[in-house]
Amino acid sequence: MHNWDDLRIFLAVARSRRIATAARLLGVDGTTVSRRLTRLAERIDRPLFQSFAGERQLTEEGQALLAHAETIEAAILAATAPAHDLAPAGHVRVSVAEGLATWVLAPEIASFEARNPRVRLDLITASGFLNPSKREADIAVMLARPRSAQLRTAELARYRLRLYASRAYLDRHGRPASVGDLARHLLVGYVPEHIYAPELDYLAEFESNLTPHLRSTSINVQLGMVAAGVGIGVLPEFMAAGDARLEAVLEDNWLSRTFWLVTHQDLHATPRVQAVIAWLSEIAPRL
Repeated sequence: MHNWDDLRIFLAVARSRRIATAARLLGVDGTTVSRRLTRLAERIDRPLFQSFAGERQLTEEGQALLAHAETIEAAILAATAPAHDLAPAGHVRVSVAEGLATWVLAPEIASFEARNPRVRLDLITASGFLNPSKREADIAVMLARPRSAQLRTAELARYRLRLYASRAYLDRHGRPASVGDLARHLLVGYVPEHIYAPELDYLAEFESNLTPHLRSTSINVQLGMVAAGVGIGVLPEFMAAGDARLEAVLEDNWLSRTFWLVTHQDLHATPRVQAVIAWLSEIAPRL
């Protein structure tokens, strides 16, 4: 039987990926966190983490212990809740695209918090999706449907992307009459070597030889550059359609994408994960 205090520290490191961050969240010093992790690993006789790029990543044994620790955590939360309070509780990490998190989820977060005050929600928007099969996230909203027997996958929403520019840019440079005209315009897009999913290579789908002149790894920064009048960019409708600074160009040309809701089968039915799934499913039709 594992000591709950050790498991609590293990969970904090697994979720934050850093000793110092976990120590700060728990209100203890980093030496205590390291000592407890070492003791836990020695008891199991297996390494629980490996260091990579300054972060602690779970080993296969660590992933197995994570599932066990989260089950215990949920049981403790349920046992300490008032008898009349059966609301979902616990920690949920959601890996999600930056644009979706900023323009759709963040404005609706108050409704989630009001209904689920005991669920601690992390929205992770770092470049590249975290992998539920490796227990890097509890839920991932992905652009491609993963194929794994360990994962539960469902279509969350479909959305469109269009070419946008500012009126000032179009007045200076003219409006493209065809996709072929785009090669003569300044284009805004992703940094090619940092495109972590082929579904983000938008310009190539309009014309294979298009190259962005101004580039960013952030879709929010790209929107800002397009709105500043420096070029034409491909943006999701849910971000750009309501922005008075922007105009859609070549309106008969657009791209379609799908957001896939992905969970690990071991976590899918837990109340805290189901609470987040219900919230995401409720607001997805607004895309």
